[in-house]
Amino acid sequence: MTTASAQSRFYRRGVRPAGLTGFRVAVQETDLQIHADLDLTAVARELVLQYRGFIETYIERQPIFRESLTPIRVTGPAPLIVQEMARAAAAAGVGPMAAVAGAIAEHVGRGLLSRTKQVIVENGGDVFVRTRQPVVMGIYAGSSPLSRHIGLRVGGGDTPIGVCTSSGTIGHSLSLGAADAVGVVSPSCAVADAAATAIGNRVNSKADISEAIAFGRGIGNVDGVVIIVGDRIGCWGIVELVPLKVKKG
Repeated sequence: MTTASAQSRFYRRGVRPAGLTGFRVAVQETDLQIHADLDLTAVARELVLQYRGFIETYIERQPIFRESLTPIRVTGPAPLIVQEMARAAAAAGVGPMAAVAGAIAEHVGRGLLSRTKQVIVENGGDVFVRTRQPVVMGIYAGSSPLSRHIGLRVGGGDTPIGVCTSSGTIGHSLSLGAADAVGVVSPSCAVADAAATAIGNRVNSKADISEAIAFGRGIGNVDGVVIIVGDRIGCWGIVELVPLKVKKG
């Protein structure tokens, strides 16, 4: 779950989509940077309003959905996005709002796939990707010497993927740990978002990297994990790291 301000979204420069059209959609706290085969701003805005509406209406009935920092059970009729957030949170052992940014990114992205064959939806560092060719996303890790020197290559083929990032040292996301960056790769953006938060909560120093990765491996539907703390990096699973050329000045 990430709530970085628009001014702090410099990490968006680290996403490298070739041949796609970029546009931004912002509705209240939701601020999406989207790349697609064509400009779909109006369609994306309607999708954001739709899915935010589903979540907000459910919270009006069940305020605990917003407030809880631990998993809750969704009872009675509930929108699919709410159910997915709750399931992801339960798998990771966190509150359902830890999955909100990833869930919105994925649902908006899947909605756009009726109009475009390729799409990247980034929501505060949480990204839904479906592209023909792999794309490289730069990893911003605050004051770590590894920050912006490493990229994560993802995408390509017909299968969408979610890549979500949590940090205990930058941004305004709720994290109980001190990792400079925790990235999670999953077929589900909601799972990746909740897992990144849960894994990040377990990292207070470099010594915690191995145990945090072991915890992440135990979360269902997680394909890969990257953790950066200072000058140390740990990774597991389907993770392809590539060096980035950093411009001086």
